[in-house]
Amino acid sequence: MSKTLGIGVIGCGNISAAYMRLAPLFKGIEMRACADMSDEAARLRAEEFTLRAETVEGLLAADDIDIVVNLTVPNAHFEVSRAVLEAGKHVYSEKPFVLTREEGAALKSIAAGKGLRVGSAPDTFLGGAHQLARHLVDTGAMGRIASGTCFVQSPGMEMWHPNPDFFFQPGGGPILDLGPYYVSNLVQLLGPVKRVTAMSSSARAERTITSQPRFGEKIPVGTPTTIHAILAFESGAQVTYCASWDVWEHGHSNMELYGLDGTLHVPDPNFFGGEVRMTRQGAFVNPGLAWDHPFAVANDNGRANYRAAGLADMAQAIVEDRPHRCSDDFALHVVDVMTAILASGEEGAFKDITTPCDRPQALDPDAARALLA
Repeated sequence: MSKTLGIGVIGCGNISAAYMRLAPLFKGIEMRACADMSDEAARLRAEEFTLRAETVEGLLAADDIDIVVNLTVPNAHFEVSRAVLEAGKHVYSEKPFVLTREEGAALKSIAAGKGLRVGSAPDTFLGGAHQLARHLVDTGAMGRIASGTCFVQSPGMEMWHPNPDFFFQPGGGPILDLGPYYVSNLVQLLGPVKRVTAMSSSARAERTITSQPRFGEKIPVGTPTTIHAILAFESGAQVTYCASWDVWEHGHSNMELYGLDGTLHVPDPNFFGGEVRMTRQGAFVNPGLAWDHPFAVANDNGRANYRAAGLADMAQAIVEDRPHRCSDDFALHVVDVMTAILASGEEGAFKDITTPCDRPQALDPDAARALLA
């Protein structure tokens, strides 16, 4: 790819540093400017990564910015992404993409009318471990996948995040905060979801912050913190999905897929790497022979971390005029699944998934290498 697209960031909170630090790993994109509601936050990030600090309005008007990365809080994602599109720029959002199907449909309509691209995290499913899992599913190594399980359970976010309030309000919770990683990986592995059912609850009406600087402060809980769901896929597979911030310890694997001929153990979809294990008719086999995927290589404090891979793929896709993998259709389907799970838990009813999507194209080792600088 010969053209380099200029990247601007709106939202200079915790996650912005990861994007700014890792973007230089990829060709075709260049971080140039950042903005935030807090001028001081933008200035500090700009100084840290040798970028240009802008106001939001200034960044949206900047001629050298082609794609804006929306790293605002979840309940601002829609409005900020809409403003980016109306300013004539492509937008790539942090997860969750939006909070309702209607918001996602509105962004798709604006983008289509202006000939712009919309993308969204997570891109961890592009990691070497999860693409190996995809390869094993696609080649039938375990036979047809009939069922599976997913578990993401912990004591919560108030123990480490300096301002955890939004995690426990509508738009947060373990489904909308962590669910994008798990549901995205399931959809890229198994295809679209057809129907969901769920039960949900909150173990506590308020949480006590034990992180600094607000140690001891109590915050209210306004969204479910424990959800048990079942996802029925168009492929015929059924997957049990449990997400909770009310669990101190458990012994469940992050993700397991059960095929007619074997079992696939998939590592935590929060991360790009990890160990993929497989059994065939009860005997462990090595699934990773000759799988040399660059996004499985530890590059960040002992972990494989290639955040911005989805952004780089979108930039390359814009130049090459091909579909990008972290697409709005894919992200909106994931949002539809997650909001249907929450609605099912609240109403006690099955919920059909109405948004169509195709599985994103696999990212094999050669395709991954083609994204790297």
